[in-house]
Amino acid sequence: MSDSGQRTWPPAPITTARLVLRESEARDRAAYIELFASEDVGVHVGGARPRADLERDVPEVPGRRAGQFVVERDGAMIGTVEIERRDPEHRSSYRPDVGDAEIGYLFLPAAWGHGYAAEACAAVLDWFDGHHPGATVSLRTQTANTRSLRLAEKLGFGEAGRYEEWGAEQWLGVWSRVSPDAAPRRPGP
Repeated sequence: MSDSGQRTWPPAPITTARLVLRESEARDRAAYIELFASEDVGVHVGGARPRADLERDVPEVPGRRAGQFVVERDGAMIGTVEIERRDPEHRSSYRPDVGDAEIGYLFLPAAWGHGYAAEACAAVLDWFDGHHPGATVSLRTQTANTRSLRLAEKLGFGEAGRYEEWGAEQWLGVWSRVSPDAAPRRPGP
């Protein structure tokens, strides 16, 4: 992230036990289209987009922006994780005055249930904490998305509140490695 102008994007790829987190490449285009066209993925994020629209609108190299990582397993994209500071127009209505970084993730349904999201998000949180020690990170999800709530708990996000937005109850969690009053500490190695 380049909020101070001193860091450049993208970082070197991040490697975990099973995954590589890297900048998007042209070879990821088909997976991006599949991700955003998936009815299963779209359930809690505003719905799937029509495949024809995605084929027309997704650029040759999709998702190339600071803070967005492609999650790769065995040479193929299985999802994305992004972390960015929200500008005032895109902050939660629940905490509009707080400029936390926010983490978000989407994975192809075939990648669900294997722990990839937890592994990738933990790596991104570690990377972010290395560049912004002690910074607070938030995570928003619908309360109906029980899988996402379990992941937030596993990553160490503490509930900061619930609110109504986009026609559904939303859950807001907060994480910080060093601030016990902001969120519980993440279990770590």
